[in-house]
Amino acid sequence: MSVLSMRARVSKNIGLYFAAFLVASFIVTPILFALLGGFKDNAQLGESPMGLPSPWNTENYTNVLIDLTFWRQVVNSTGIALATTFLTVGVGAMVSFVFARYAFRGREVLFMTFATGLMFHFAVAVLPLFIILRALGMLNNPLGVILPQVAFGLPLTIIILRSFFRQIPGEVEEAATVDGASPWTFFTKVLLPMSRPVLATVSVLALVNSWNNFLLPLVVLHDSSWWTLPIAVTQFSGQYASDTAKVLAFVMLAMLPALVFYAFAERHLISGLTSGSTKG
Repeated sequence: MSVLSMRARVSKNIGLYFAAFLVASFIVTPILFALLGGFKDNAQLGESPMGLPSPWNTENYTNVLIDLTFWRQVVNSTGIALATTFLTVGVGAMVSFVFARYAFRGREVLFMTFATGLMFHFAVAVLPLFIILRALGMLNNPLGVILPQVAFGLPLTIIILRSFFRQIPGEVEEAATVDGASPWTFFTKVLLPMSRPVLATVSVLALVNSWNNFLLPLVVLHDSSWWTLPIAVTQFSGQYASDTAKVLAFVMLAMLPALVFYAFAERHLISGLTSGSTKG
């Protein structure tokens, strides 16, 4: 590509680049403020909220990292997020396989029933859900968080996976059947390996949504030993409301695992979301 064509391309898309820079600034600025604020004390935050720490104070971060309660909350969030992701993707893949590869009466009606789940936010169902979980004895139980998260995560997972599974050529399934593969073998040995990008996409979405979920764990997990990080952030902010720097350090450490995971998974997320539109 010549220099002139590169300049023409940049000039043509300068508005898009500016918009992207503006959006990125809105996203990065709060994170940078929290990161640097955790290395300050309250006096530095008052004098220079956006400046570099002088001197750098690591005590806020180290105090959080040596707290066993923080690590218990990390384990709680990790366990609930991984279980939610495994069940959401596993169940969603099997249901999507049936919707995509089998024709039966009422299939589209049943699929639309799943799809309408996107119209309902968890907050709408919080009261009946609380009553059901209490009747089942699932309050203060991680399953009381995991199973509803799976239920609310399935609609989007099924829509994405079904669209991808339907684009797998029928000849692939016919060849597997000729070779003696059962439907289950075709699903596990052929279809799932071919669907790794889109499986990674729905896994990222399910895991990040679970990690950031606040309302459901707040309603279900009353015992502090089961608290997840979003609840812990609220509790910590209230306990140390006068120590803003310490709160910023805790918030940053609570955000860090999700940020790191998303940074590594971003390539798979983008490729999975675009793979459906590029396959013939």
